Amino acid sequence: MDLVYKIVAVALIGCIATIVVKPVRSDYAILIALASGVIILAMLVNYLTSVFDALKLIINTTGISGNLYSLLIKIVGIGYLIEFTAGICADTGNSSLGDKVLLGGKIIILVMAMPIVTSILQIIMELLP
Repeated sequence: MDLVYKIVAVALIGCIATIVVKPVRSDYAILIALASGVIILAMLVNYLTSVFDALKLIINTTGISGNLYSLLIKIVGIGYLIEFTAGICADTGNSSLGDKVLLGGKIIILVMAMPIVTSILQIIMELLP
């Protein structure tokens, strides 16, 4: 719970600093917003390691190919990266470009998810008599 307060504090400080600096130097305001986002992401690294540990346990327990889980992690990473990038585009006044980034990300995720979908269908077909 302590991390939530830290994240909120960094975000609020970043927002206030951006609001104060934007009328004077809009280019610095963008950098402040970007730096705040990177700091928040860095604070979450330890939590990501626990997710990876849980996934390793699932891989060892289920016996399903580790490639599918690796693909799943890549898909989630792409989703977060695309959302972060679209947010930056919106912050800089380029919401139209952010929308294109989101569309491109969704298409990439759809293509990357196809092996997972086919594997699930194969498992279902094996279970049926």
